[in-house]
Amino acid sequence: MPAEDRTDKDRQLDAVRATPEEAVLTTDQGVAVSDTDNSLRPGERGPTLMEDFHFREKITHFDHERIPERVVHARGAGAYGYFEAYGDALAGVTAAEFLTDPGVRTPVFVRFSTVAGSRGSADTVRDVRGFATKFYTRRGNFDLVGNNMPVFFIQDGIKFPDFVHAVKPEPHNEIPQASSAHDTLWDFVQLQPETTHMMMWLMSDRALPRSYRMMQGFGVHTFRLVNEAGEGTFVKFHWKPKLGTHSLVWDETQKIAGKDPDFNRRDLWEAINDGDFPEWELGVQLVPESDEHAFDFDLLDPTKIIPEEQVPVRPVGRMVLNRNPDNFFAETEQVAFHTANVVPGIDFTNDPLLQARLFSYLDTQLIRLGGPNFTQLPVNRSLNEVSNHHRDGYHQTTVHRGRAAYHPNSLGGGCPAIAGDGYAHFQERVDGNKIRKRSESFADHYSQATLFWNSMADWEKDHIVAAFRFELGKVEPMHVREGVVRNLANVHHDLATRVAEGIGVEPPAEPAGPVSDQRSPALSQANSPTDTVATRKIAILAADGVDGDHVRAAMTALTEAGATCEVLAAVDGSLSAAAGDDVEVTRPLTTVASVLYDAVLVPGGDRSVQALAGDGDAVHFVSEAFKHGKAIGALGDGVSLLEVARLTSVRRSDRETVADQGVVTGGTADGDFTEAFVTAVAAHRHPERDPSAVPA
Repeated sequence: MPAEDRTDKDRQLDAVRATPEEAVLTTDQGVAVSDTDNSLRPGERGPTLMEDFHFREKITHFDHERIPERVVHARGAGAYGYFEAYGDALAGVTAAEFLTDPGVRTPVFVRFSTVAGSRGSADTVRDVRGFATKFYTRRGNFDLVGNNMPVFFIQDGIKFPDFVHAVKPEPHNEIPQASSAHDTLWDFVQLQPETTHMMMWLMSDRALPRSYRMMQGFGVHTFRLVNEAGEGTFVKFHWKPKLGTHSLVWDETQKIAGKDPDFNRRDLWEAINDGDFPEWELGVQLVPESDEHAFDFDLLDPTKIIPEEQVPVRPVGRMVLNRNPDNFFAETEQVAFHTANVVPGIDFTNDPLLQARLFSYLDTQLIRLGGPNFTQLPVNRSLNEVSNHHRDGYHQTTVHRGRAAYHPNSLGGGCPAIAGDGYAHFQERVDGNKIRKRSESFADHYSQATLFWNSMADWEKDHIVAAFRFELGKVEPMHVREGVVRNLANVHHDLATRVAEGIGVEPPAEPAGPVSDQRSPALSQANSPTDTVATRKIAILAADGVDGDHVRAAMTALTEAGATCEVLAAVDGSLSAAAGDDVEVTRPLTTVASVLYDAVLVPGGDRSVQALAGDGDAVHFVSEAFKHGKAIGALGDGVSLLEVARLTSVRRSDRETVADQGVVTGGTADGDFTEAFVTAVAAHRHPERDPSAVPA
């Protein structure tokens, strides 16, 4: 990494990095080891001796290498980077320097994750994704611990154990893994109407991100920004990916889970390793304290959003991830996030789910990381000097000197002293009778679920209906299916009817109430187009006799646009070309699949195309890519392969450039063709197709 890109956190980690190059093998006590392949024994066939301290140390350490995985968010991937504020737009709103000073580059560590599955589950399951960011600010660590969806399943943290127990594998048989399609989750859902809005998000394509790099992030809760005068402003945090927000499709996710269960983790790692650094823009929605009750929902309700049409998102900075971890366990697995890790200028609200998280996160780290000193682990360590009276405990790595470990003291000169500019909580009057009762302002569980449904494009609605049908089709008790449909009837009659018809439940006879037609265009992925093909993976199918000029011209244009091209053939090595030089194969076709690519291109060359037409894997590759809505390109003789793949519903030509439903054909890889193909790839998907007749 160039010196100018290194952050203060990188320099801090230099002190704990270890590289075994040119090192001699030793025990943990630094004693040189002469043999680590054979245990100590009397004679060649004798028993192992207890005095073999090297064997005992080696096996004991191995037996204790695992720590408890996270109860939720167990499977994740992480990376380092930095955050920079755009300017001083938040000056006077918050005392948090890293949000207001564009001259400050704040180091970050970000961990993305699935929620329900174990560490060994697949990346592409239908699930919420965690999006947790640790800012190593000059005034301590701030953790923005969010998700890729802006709302949550429950309103009060006391229900969190119930929800997690319901969504996890069922206790009698530990099935299913990393899936919400089972009885206990949907039983909980049908009995807990507050889950309805979040279930709409979970059944949408938002639960199937194409990449962590193409995924939005949200702080979920309403927080407070506090200025130097102690004045507060309500705030919602948003992360917007530079590459756009894009998803997979359900059939694709299931196949990727088998072809490459590390799909999202690998994608993040390779992008950073190749220098294609992911970037997000941080935005905020600000609400003055005086407007706390100005909405038709409660700002403290974590199952609600603030529609962007009511309060626009204000961009305030950007985050770039530019370095992979050196060691997954030491960093990605041991990183500890906590919603209570805040710095001056950021504070909490009375959101009952947030209040529960303020306790739960610290509590879980104590057992997962073996005691109270987990903050001393390098990835968790603050850049700001830590000085307090905390002592002892498991894994204490600091040698504290002096006698005084209490405050106040005179024997230690009164140190560490109270800071004059330390953290000050927002002053808010709080009183009331001790009761177990939720505010009536939390009682509307359906309006925003309806808003979400109304805001979807037709193809997004089709995907949501299909998701409900799939999930509920896995549910055995019919009364649970019926209960979910009753809840959905309060969202939209058409939604409930379409779901009911697919799962053998009587559809609702009439709408449950007044039908709202309110929409929020920002909620639909159809309204967030992107014009870039940066980091998109293009598969080029070829065989001996391929037109090498087609391959090189297309690869040059696509690479210049930022895409990554790979030539796939039946066997590895190089291909003889009908025109131009021989073509090098990137990967054998049998080791990959269309679901691992964003688009496919078939160059010309009669002999090559004839070979591909006789290869079932190649034909399936094309038809499956079409079924999943991906861009497809074909040149010259390659156009005939589309007929073999039964893509007969689109217009095509082997001479002039024709683009129809994301399928681009033509005679040569000239500027017209490559421009049209780049446009088709940038669109991500082409939902206007009808792939129902395609056998893939």
